[in-house]
Order: sequence, then structure tokens, then C-alpha cells
Amino acid sequence: MSTTTRSRRQHVVSAAVLLLLTTTVPRDRLTAQQSHDHDSGLRADPAGCTDATLSCASYATPFFDRTGRLWLAWSGNGHVGVSVSTDRARSFAPPVLVTREAVRLDNGPDERPQVVVDGEGRVAVAFAIFKDDRMNGQIFTAASVDGGRSFGAPRPITDDGSSQRFVTLNVDPDGTLFAAWIDKRHVVAARAAGTDFAGASLAVARSHDGGARFDVARIAKDNICECCRLAVAPAGAGRPAVVFRNIFGGERDHAVITFAADGTPGPVSRVSEDHWAIDACPHHGPSLAIADDGSYHVAWFSGGGVRQGAFYARSTDGGRSFSTPVPLADTGHRSTRPYVRTQGSDVWLAWKEFDGERTSVLSRVSHDRGTTWGPARIIAGTSDFSDHPILTGDGRQVYLSWLTRLEGYRLIPLTLLGESR
Repeated sequence: MSTTTRSRRQHVVSAAVLLLLTTTVPRDRLTAQQSHDHDSGLRADPAGCTDATLSCASYATPFFDRTGRLWLAWSGNGHVGVSVSTDRARSFAPPVLVTREAVRLDNGPDERPQVVVDGEGRVAVAFAIFKDDRMNGQIFTAASVDGGRSFGAPRPITDDGSSQRFVTLNVDPDGTLFAAWIDKRHVVAARAAGTDFAGASLAVARSHDGGARFDVARIAKDNICECCRLAVAPAGAGRPAVVFRNIFGGERDHAVITFAADGTPGPVSRVSEDHWAIDACPHHGPSLAIADDGSYHVAWFSGGGVRQGAFYARSTDGGRSFSTPVPLADTGHRSTRPYVRTQGSDVWLAWKEFDGERTSVLSRVSHDRGTTWGPARIIAGTSDFSDHPILTGDGRQVYLSWLTRLEGYRLIPLTLLGESR
């Protein structure tokens, strides 16, 4: 048997196993208490939906709390909804709307609602709206103190009136909520002074009450790309790290900052010298995971002169330097929307590929903290619109979280494939 034939058969077997393991929540079963259903038939086009349930959503963000419950936040028809599952997405509680009335949600390629739960069970949600037709945004947060059964009125994350977009929420090991976003207050100030300002700024704030209120925002770094999502992971209690697309002269490559316990931003370290010379918006942000040994793992997309597609690199010195970038894909199709997650010594990667007719999500795993990698495997696919693939975990397993127009929401347990030790 040739190596090519053997590889193709391995992919077919992997796909068959995944069909048996995947939890699929069809779009027409998501309006109340859903039942376990593996049906993957065609679904109605959400463009015809008129409600705010997950069945009408295009973007969904998962979060496992410390008790193993799966929380899901989504945006649909001008609303942000939240629901919780206690059985790994086989069923969901009735959805709860965070927004009181329909708003003009910021639902760009790299923008999505966020949900996190702190150690006391308080649920926090963040989302952004457009304030005008010039892509100026405003970020709101809302908190629940009754286990997600209701949320307080959404509040602006900052009093600044310029523009905030691409918020990312994270929970530190000590339970503190950390928010990072792209902020344009210094852009507005420069414009008023008649001076130039490249890109925007990285802003951060913390909440010590489960997201009900955030501290006064601080600008951590100026001149970053104004239109790519951020990646946040805790490097320790009170020490979040943020990966962002920085502006290095005329190039927009990724960089990382790790904050000290007192909130002071550390030095900027370049993740990779892709030399993407572009004065525009890639709308393609990075992913970051920090392993239990303190190693940093970053996945990103590049259209630079040095490399193009999705890549991975790791740092073993606290984000000060990174390994030579490794391409995620070994096919002729361009890889996009990469995501990385760690669990013990395992590092998981997932990304999208499009062959002209069908979009596939592929994954590969390293069992030695990113030193060597197993083969790429097809995890799921669709022939219509799909959200970005997201990797999440409950401390025991790593899952692919994926929302597609035809198949609905899927939660796929990757570590049940026998690739994880």
C-alpha cells in the first residue's frame, strides 16, 4: 500500500470515528431545552430567521467553567444570547438574552460575543456594537449573579467616547476578570491635534466582582493593528499575556506582551518576522495558549513576504523569544483561522481549509509541548457558511467548538480519538 493511499484511508477512518463521537445540535432544535440529536441534515438558512436563538446565530463562543458546565454566547438578529449545558452540548437550558432590545452588533470577521465564569460562579458577557457608519464601536459588559438565569443591564466597559472593538475576556487563576480590546482614544486625540497616528491602541481593564464593573481602562501599547482580534491567556495569577498584530514600521506582524502582577505591561516581543507589509486590515487575529510549564504557544495567519498561511511557534522563556514558525497544513490549500490549546504536555491545533467547494476543519496534536507533531486530520466539514473553529476544554478533554449554517452547533471531543495520552 502506498504512503498516499494509507494517509487517505487514515483520514477516512478518522472522519468516520468523529461522526460517531460528535455532539451535533441541529438548528431546528435550539429554541428551548434541546434533546440529544446527532442528525446532520440540511438546516434552514438563518438569513430567514427572525428570533435571537442559537438557531439564527452565525457566531458562537464557548467556555467551560470549573464545574464542567459548557457556556455558550452567541449573536443573532441584533441580540446577544447565553445558554448553558451540563451534558457536553447534548442539551442546553433555555436561552437568556443579555441585550434588552435589538442593537447594531459589531459582527465582523474577528468580532464575537464573549462569555466567562469566575470561581464563584458569576457569569460575565462582553460584546460590541457599532455607533455609526465609520466602524466606530462601543463595548458593553453584563454580569449574572444567579447562575446565568438573568443578567444585569449592559454597561459600557469604559467611559471613553472614541471607539472600542475586538474585546477578549479571560479569567486569571485568582478569579480576576481581565479584558483587552482595541481602543482609538489616542487616534482621536492625534486627529484633533493634526498629527498622524498609525493603527490604534491596546487597552486593558480588570474586574474583581465577576464583570459587574471594570477598573479604569489603561492603554498598554500604541500603534497596533486596528482590526484584528486579540488573544489572551494567563501566565500566572494576575499576569495575563496578550498576543496582537503589531505595527512594526510598515509591517503588521504579531507580538506579545506579558503583564506584571501590578498591571504594568512588559516589553514587546515579536512572535515572528513574516514581514507582512500592508497598510490595511487583515481581520485575522492570533490564538494563544500557555501550558502548565509556562511555555507560550501561538498560532496565527500571515500573508507576508516570508510566509503565507497559518503557522505555529512556541516560547520557552516567557514569551521573550519564539521558535521557528511551523506551517499548520501540509496540503496545497491555504490554511486560515488557526486556534491553539494546551492540556498538560499536549498542544492542539485546529484550522480551516477551503478546497473550492467545501470548508474543512483540520487538527493535529503534539504530545511533547510543541516539539514534534502528529499528522493533520480532518475533523469536520461543511459546504456553506461557518464560524471560526474554536478549541476549548474542561480540564480532561479538548473539544472543537464549531457553528455552521447547515449543520448547526457541534462540540467534537478531540481527545477521544486516541491521539492524547
